[in-house]
Amino acid sequence: MPRLFCFGLGYSAVELAQRLHRQGWSVAGTCRSEAAAAPLRAQGFDITLFDRAQPPATPEAALAGASHILSSVPPDDAGDPVLDHWAPVLAALGGIAWAGYLSTTGVYGDRAGGWVDESAALEPTGERGRRRVAAEQGWLSLGLPMHLFRLAGIYGPGRSALDTLRSGRARRIVKPGQVFSRIHVADIASVLEASIARPNPGAAYNLCDDNPAPPDEVIAYAAELLGVPAPPEIPFESAELSEMARSFYADNKRVSNDRIKRELGVTLAYPDYRLGLKALL
Repeated sequence: MPRLFCFGLGYSAVELAQRLHRQGWSVAGTCRSEAAAAPLRAQGFDITLFDRAQPPATPEAALAGASHILSSVPPDDAGDPVLDHWAPVLAALGGIAWAGYLSTTGVYGDRAGGWVDESAALEPTGERGRRRVAAEQGWLSLGLPMHLFRLAGIYGPGRSALDTLRSGRARRIVKPGQVFSRIHVADIASVLEASIARPNPGAAYNLCDDNPAPPDEVIAYAAELLGVPAPPEIPFESAELSEMARSFYADNKRVSNDRIKRELGVTLAYPDYRLGLKALL
């Protein structure tokens, strides 16, 4: 029986884990708290509590029997917590058929609205992007059959423009010429499944839909679907944003997803945000 071990059983990783579990796989992984772990244990997943402050007591035992490895844990100020605590054990693992690391399209930096594919140079504009590049390199150095997945903005059930509008938190910030790429969580799982079926160690894949679009356009369309007025436009220059939120606007690029289609045979269920939001509604 194949066994998936996920570092960070969060939003995207759980989508894949549940699919594979339904197919007969066993699933194990890490969570940061017992509150997060409890519902996953109830689904039959084996959970190890882990974060930088609580390293695993017996990492070898936690990884026993794993045939596939996935990490969705982002780096922090000190680096990648998984690599810092688990790297020697991971490097010594045998019998791993596939390993994946969920990174971000932020590693490409700003391209002034131009297109990038996986062959583009990694030129992150901020510290978070630089940490991601370092984490990618760290995972590749372990000697595992590693695959990199560079994710665009993730949305899906409970995490979309529909939800921000319903909660009253939506803002329609306008920065002329700005576009973002997006990916539905179900399509993330589909790409990961396709990669597991067609391993190509060392490969990097962009995970995004076909339609990079301005963020204000997405909010306006979600409001139209809900039949509510769109929030008023707020010029980016005068918008009150956190440092992290403002950093997202520093990068402006269109991300190509051709490789997942050409090499993995993926057909996106939600090739643009309109289809994705309609399905969520």
